[in-house]
Formats: sequence, structure tokens, C-alpha cells
Amino acid sequence: MGSEQGDSTSETDSNQSGSESDTGTDVSSGTLLQSNELLHVLHSEMYSLLIDTYVKDPHEREHLFSAIETIPCVKKKADWALKWTGDEKSTFGDRVVAFAAVEGIFFSGAFAAIFWLRKRGLMPGLTFSNELISRDEGLHTDFACLMVSYLINKPSQERIHQIIDDAVKIEQEFLTEALPVKLIGMNQDLMKQYIEFVADRLLGELMCSKLYNSENPFDFMENISLEGKTNFFEKKVGEYQKMGVMSSSEQRKFTLDAVF
Repeated sequence: MGSEQGDSTSETDSNQSGSESDTGTDVSSGTLLQSNELLHVLHSEMYSLLIDTYVKDPHEREHLFSAIETIPCVKKKADWALKWTGDEKSTFGDRVVAFAAVEGIFFSGAFAAIFWLRKRGLMPGLTFSNELISRDEGLHTDFACLMVSYLINKPSQERIHQIIDDAVKIEQEFLTEALPVKLIGMNQDLMKQYIEFVADRLLGELMCSKLYNSENPFDFMENISLEGKTNFFEKKVGEYQKMGVMSSSEQRKFTLDAVF
């Protein structure tokens, strides 16, 4: 699943960067889109290694590697992404909003499921790699939203709502099939609500009104990049520094008489 998501998004990036050059957008945007494409190749490689590690049955492994052809809900996601990037009738603004939806919505459910595992201390290799990948996807989403804000001919709010709502429905359908059983603290209904929450947050970044007014049902998804307490002598640190911590020169001063 993850490998095919990376492949389809990488192809989306490639088409998006081509569309960008056709519209005369500045060179820095095209450079960043090419960087996004490279990162998605790395993500796809990481997911492939994870599948090789965790899935021992060769037939099941091949089924997952060919998810776009073998799993209908995954194919639907890939087809939707390519529909926007390959449609000559859609505007550049439409394509950028769809790009934001792919980066900001199509990965959110899978990330939530993996962070659910992290909360329980399970599968540290999988959860750590996805923590890093989720940051890349977040940056790609922020970039798409920033690009929309600079467009002269922006899509209307109604058009943006339509694109985002389509993406939400497809992601909810995917998660219904991917999460057929209820887990402690996670089920299909909560996951659908979470996707709506993520979509509303994305709409806010796109300077549009909310569509769903849904709250975040997963407390573990709040500040996911700040809550870790990694011992850097044991493994690579993945946490960001909290804003304001050690920010003043006085706090950074070395002393031997500090009171603990």
C-alpha cells in the first residue's frame, strides 16, 4: 500500500512540475517540485523495504507491491490524482489544490493508523520512518497551500470545496476497506471523522471555510512531532525542539552552579 502511494504521488509530482513550467511560474517553485519528486522516490524505497521486512509471504508481498492494479481502493486514489494532473481542462490552480489534497489527505489516515501503533510502543522501525515521512508530506502540503496563495487566478472557494470533498470521500472509502475491524481507540467512524478534521484544517490553509466542522478524535495526533522523548545515545532523535525552548542567550549559557 505505502509503496504504491509513493509511486503514484511521485508521478503526480512529475506531472505537476511539468504543468508548473507550462504556466511560467517562478523557477524556485519548479525546483521545489523536483525536490518533492526525489523525496517521494525515497519514501517509496522506504515502504518497499518495510514490506520486504514485515511481509514474508512472497505472494502477499507481490500483491502489495502491485497495489494499484490489485487493490481497487488504492487504484481509485491513484486515478483521482492523475485525473487532475493529466486533465488539460483543469487550471493550474485546480492542479495545485489537488496536489495539496493528495499530500494532505491521502496520507493522513495511514499515518494516523501508524501513529496509533507508536502510541502503544509497537513496531518502532515502521513508526519512526513514518514520523520522518509525515513531516515531508506536511512540508509538501504547506508548499502547495503557499503556492495557491500567490496565484493571481485562484480557484473559487466552491471549486476548492469540490476538489477537497472528492478527496475526502475517496480516502474514507479506502480506510473503510483498510480498517475492517474495530481497534482500541480506533475504528472506521473515528477515522472518517479524522479525515474530515484534516480536510477542514487544509481548507483553512487554503483560506476557505470549513466543510465538516469535525473535531480531532485522536489525541495522539496532536503535536506528534513534539511528544517524543528519545535518548539520543540509544537511537536517532526524531523530535523537533519546542518553540521558545532554549531560545534566549541566557538560557543557552553554560554554568556549573545551576539549581535542578
